[in-house]
Amino acid sequence: MREAGARARRGMLGSEIAVLAAAVVADIVLMLRVPGGERGGLGPLAEVLASTGTAIPVLAVLRRRFPRHVGVLGSVVVALSAIGTIVPFAGDVRTQPPVAEIVAAGVLAASASRKLEPKHAFALAPALGVVMIAAPLLRYGAGVPEALLAVAAAAYWGACLGVGLILRAADGRQRDALERVRGQERLQLARELHDLVSHHVSGIVVRVQAARAITEAEADVGNHTAVYREIEEAGVAALAAARRLVGMLRDTEDVPPPSGAALGDAVRAATGSAARVDVAEELDQLPVPAQLATTIHRVVTEALTNVRRHAPEATDVSVSAHVEGEDLVLRVRNDAVPAVPLPSPGGFGIVGMAERVAMLGGSLTAEREAGSCWRVEVRLPLGAEDAPFGSLPQGI
Repeated sequence: MREAGARARRGMLGSEIAVLAAAVVADIVLMLRVPGGERGGLGPLAEVLASTGTAIPVLAVLRRRFPRHVGVLGSVVVALSAIGTIVPFAGDVRTQPPVAEIVAAGVLAASASRKLEPKHAFALAPALGVVMIAAPLLRYGAGVPEALLAVAAAAYWGACLGVGLILRAADGRQRDALERVRGQERLQLARELHDLVSHHVSGIVVRVQAARAITEAEADVGNHTAVYREIEEAGVAALAAARRLVGMLRDTEDVPPPSGAALGDAVRAATGSAARVDVAEELDQLPVPAQLATTIHRVVTEALTNVRRHAPEATDVSVSAHVEGEDLVLRVRNDAVPAVPLPSPGGFGIVGMAERVAMLGGSLTAEREAGSCWRVEVRLPLGAEDAPFGSLPQGI
């Protein structure tokens, strides 16, 4: 997935550079057609100032390298374009064609309307539009055909502004969807926290009940039974409160294995008959913490759900777990991944899995392998040899 995203970004950058290069060529043609004035009384400095607009395409490309400085780059573009437009009025200086400037300023206008805070975008985007429209009007005058570039510049600026606002709205929807996924994941963790707390508090209640029964059987009861009864009642109340709080949100499907289950049991419980399971011998009998068992269960079930959704023709689906160095490695592989993704409702299953794995100090990779295979790999840290999984957080 990271490689696909990098290829897409490189493709966009290449297309952008090609468009800017074409605009520079158009400037050269326009310069040959309309040579403009010769150097006048202001000297070489005026020539340099009048040609500052040639740096604008470079600034537009640099916004990809410095995405947090779009506002600064856009402000510099406004200043350079204004200088390149105003200086020729002060002396007989060659007029620089504005095509590349207009194209680059439009790109920055789109980027500003997408990424900047509303108040900054509201100030910078119109300023870019002003210099884009003013450049051909003031450099050539209203009575020449080249002045019609102002009309094209206005339409182009409006299109760039619209694209930027559309992408801004899409980014907002994406952030909202990610927040919903994270909220759902944290809700699932809250349910599992209830199970963990219930397990331990239940143990406390059972032990207190046994201790009270033993104490009541003794001849000298004293005040111990009252204390035991209070502890018991407090534990029962805590359990009841937890059940009331989470009970209406529980989902009884895909229940993970209980606390203390072996790793092999956790993997097999999540896989069922949907795939081949290969668990290393040293892990098959290893008890795992409840939070890790539920994480493994969730990752495997989500990965297998993605297989059914995106590769329904898969014939070889495998789930494996083994140790590499100091990490537990869980892999889910499948074949028959179509070259063109099948249409399906958008989802954030991988985001939810990565969020959960990151909470345990691990990492998740989901990517296409050679041929038509897909791999989901999770790495979780193991503890010391005498305390497996001791480095994992105790609770989530």
